[in-house]
Amino acid sequence: MNREYYYPIEVKPLEDYQILLTFNNKEQRIFDVKPYLDDIFWSPLRNPAIFHAVKVNPMTVEWPGEIEFGPDVLYEDSKPVT
Repeated sequence: MNREYYYPIEVKPLEDYQILLTFNNKEQRIFDVKPYLDDIFWSPLRNPAIFHAVKVNPMTVEWPGEIEFGPDVLYEDSKPVT
């Protein structure tokens, strides 16, 4: 099956550990980071200063310390902005 590949081109941190993503198909979606915060890898994102330092890298978004999610997770586990 040939699947279109979407990756974020813009990111904006929101309240309550959510991020607003704009993907290369121009779709805007909201990704909730809260379910991941109990995992030791993503737990540094509990710090608001680190969480708000999110930025786009060439194919996904990342935080200081090379904390990131794959672009497929960001797209498939996010909800469209209505």
